Amino acid sequence: MATSLQFLNPTLFRSLASSNKNSSSLSSSPFFRLNSSSIAFNFKPLTSSSTKIITRAAASSSNSGDSQARETFHGLCYVVKDNIDTDQIIPAEYGTLVPSIPEDREKLGSFAMIGLSSFYSDRFVEQGEMKSKYSVIIGGDNFGCGSSREHAPVCLGAAGAKAVVAESYARIFFRNCVATGEIFPLESEVRICDECKTGDVVTIEPKEDGSSLLINHTTRKEYKLKPIGDAGPVIDAGGIFAYARKAGMIPSASSA
Repeated sequence: MATSLQFLNPTLFRSLASSNKNSSSLSSSPFFRLNSSSIAFNFKPLTSSSTKIITRAAASSSNSGDSQARETFHGLCYVVKDNIDTDQIIPAEYGTLVPSIPEDREKLGSFAMIGLSSFYSDRFVEQGEMKSKYSVIIGGDNFGCGSSREHAPVCLGAAGAKAVVAESYARIFFRNCVATGEIFPLESEVRICDECKTGDVVTIEPKEDGSSLLINHTTRKEYKLKPIGDAGPVIDAGGIFAYARKAGMIPSASSA
């Protein structure tokens, strides 16, 4: 589900378009191109190399200006099937927890995927633990359907997951993953959830063409994943607002 960045935060980009539509400097901006009929924005990555981007860790540090190659994820996978909704990812009763409060964020992580049915005998986060041992979640069709709450991707990131690989996503969940910068929502070209098992050791490697490769070391099978498009640099930056600050579209926290 490669995506236009305007779709991630319409309010932010509508405001940017309004404040800059009469500016003579807009056409020469290295960060966007404005089409007056559709108000469509085309963004360039934060560095000059297509395989070099600002990572989430680097974006969170005001003293670090170095770029790094996009991460390779490696670890155990947790496998689910179709229509995993937000109530299964994080039940509504935990919606009172505030992700911006460190203690609440940690608690959110400990409750990640707690709403799954008894069909899934293995817990994503073991009882009494605050983090999951699973780095990658593999799902089927329509992952993240249900409500629009941002707690769903936040709790997965807080639990320590780095990426979800699914056959397809609910649009709002995909959008929230990118906007928060919590976790990479990657799409598979085939139904991987029927060929992998919870506990398999997997690696996700980025490729030069923007796609990724999922390697299941347990079964010795490889699967090509679809390119994530413009959303990739936003997630690496730490979310839509961190990306906008890095790109100079909005003031940094230190200068505000």
